[in-house]
Amino acid sequence: MVNTELLEALPVLQTSNADTEQENAAFIGANTVEANLDEIKSRHIIPVFVKDNETLISHSEFVDAAVSLTADIFHGEHILNPQIRVSHPIKGRIPEAKDKPANQLNEWEKTLYYERMMFVIEIPSIWDTVDGNHLSLTIGGVKAYNLDNLYSRSLSDQHFKIFIGFKNKVCTNLCVWTDGYLGDVKVKNLDQLKACIRTLIEAYNKNYHLHNLKQLTEHSLTEQQFAHLIGRCRMYNHLPNDLKAEISPILFGDNQISSVVKDYYRDNSFCRDENGNINLWRLYNLFTGANKSTYIDNFLDRSVNAFQLAEQLRHASVNRSDCWFLN
Repeated sequence: MVNTELLEALPVLQTSNADTEQENAAFIGANTVEANLDEIKSRHIIPVFVKDNETLISHSEFVDAAVSLTADIFHGEHILNPQIRVSHPIKGRIPEAKDKPANQLNEWEKTLYYERMMFVIEIPSIWDTVDGNHLSLTIGGVKAYNLDNLYSRSLSDQHFKIFIGFKNKVCTNLCVWTDGYLGDVKVKNLDQLKACIRTLIEAYNKNYHLHNLKQLTEHSLTEQQFAHLIGRCRMYNHLPNDLKAEISPILFGDNQISSVVKDYYRDNSFCRDENGNINLWRLYNLFTGANKSTYIDNFLDRSVNAFQLAEQLRHASVNRSDCWFLN
């Protein structure tokens, strides 16, 4: 259950119009809709394990746990309300309305929960800049019930994804990397989930992350190298499995790669320069921008993959080494 007294007591400031605009800006698009804790708590039913009818950890409990831990660990910082996006609605109705046509159902006769949910908690008082872009520390997570075995018993593992990284205030792109991401958290209860969230936050080295992000600004691709990269990205998914096994994966599909190409020419903040060159920070943001069309359950994995690709290209530039995506 959501601790509403805790939420009211959190150090959240909303007097700034800029803060409000950033809080309302969507960090993911795809097929998601905006939600809030009160709505989830009052309107959404909670899935159960079919075998014993015990409840799973609800979306609201997950968000509330992250909110309380963020307030505890970053006490005194400016913390914004959590932004929540949900997708894949699971609709139902109460037994008394089983024979009614759908268009005649009253609101109180409907039931609803969302299979997938993602949230972010932004801490704008902890920030830095990369290539003139303002970044603020951000914590969040993903819950996708389709990853759980709902036909089991309550002793079965429940799956979560949690992260800590930065949000680019220019475009609301999320900057996530492996050291700030747990992609397959398996827990059996809320206390175990809280322990995982705390461990991730306390182990995260924001200065080291920022250092790696800033290094991306020091290396660029020519237009010819960019074109070669795009061609290789399109080729990757069609390679024989034995060749794929020797190459760092690219998790982006053709539509997202096309979005990267379009924004290479047209994006106001991250397009090529007048000579056709693009630094790796801008390229990274083209990929994280294209990632906004990803479904919730794959979003964070592709976020991390975007950084891995940019870092691989940087490593090849520094060491003058071969990189399949540029060969």
